[in-house]
Amino acid sequence: MMTLPSFTLVLTAAPGSGAVTEATVRAAEDALGGAKTDARWLSPGDAWEAHVTVGEGGSASSMREAAEQAIGAQPVDINVVPGGHRGRRKRLLCADMESTIIEQELIDEIAGLVGCQAEISAITAAAMRGELDFAASLMQRVGLFAGLEAHRLEAVLADVTLMPGAEKLVTTMRANGAWTALVSGGFTIFAERIAAQLGFHAVVANVLEIENGHLTGRVREPILGPQGKADTLKRLAAEGGITLSDTLAVGDGANDMGMLATAGPLSRTATLRRCSICRGMRGISSFQRKRGRSRRIPANHETPG
Repeated sequence: MMTLPSFTLVLTAAPGSGAVTEATVRAAEDALGGAKTDARWLSPGDAWEAHVTVGEGGSASSMREAAEQAIGAQPVDINVVPGGHRGRRKRLLCADMESTIIEQELIDEIAGLVGCQAEISAITAAAMRGELDFAASLMQRVGLFAGLEAHRLEAVLADVTLMPGAEKLVTTMRANGAWTALVSGGFTIFAERIAAQLGFHAVVANVLEIENGHLTGRVREPILGPQGKADTLKRLAAEGGITLSDTLAVGDGANDMGMLATAGPLSRTATLRRCSICRGMRGISSFQRKRGRSRRIPANHETPG
């Protein structure tokens, strides 16, 4: 007897938004037309899932497209996980840092120290949209920081706030035995401290060159860009004996697309219309909206024991 394909449909929205309504759930269910079991709220108003068995020839992409058409432009992420509950807990998390784990774009904050915010912000936005080569745009921006006293970067770090839900994501992954890595196109001088505060196992990021207490305006090579992020996920998975289907990635821009596409089996949100895109994620959506309470990195930057 042939086994029909089964999937788990996951609807998620910004925490506290209440965007996943009963009407939204009914619209998605009606659009799928399959046999639904184990439907449940993961977080009322914010996250809901259902195991769905579809007819012969059904696929994750067709299932997501049907749900997307039914839900329309509502601020709800639609993800489809092959199979049922088995294998839902992922074993590796690779997370972007800026505008994902923290609320800021730190290169823009550094620009505030040297008075070139508008120029830097325009380059950053274009790079995040994929309009500029990441490595070239990074070197162009960092070149404007030549001569800045390195100790002034402490003021940037002092104003960093965590994205709502970020700490819970890392804590939950670790509690379930996953390896966690902060994989950032930003800089180690910030990423290492933020990773230590949140409990990430590993940090991979770019290195600002500092000589005699001042920024040189250069970034040490090799520069970690889109391909480097994807390769980092693959490398960490291989080192841990973890299949890509057991990995999870989260990020917010064009620089993250390769890493997101490499991570475990989940249908990808069709566009970048929402800030954070997650792949391989079980019932966790975007902590992209700046809602709820944000947490600052402690002023003394001490690593918790």
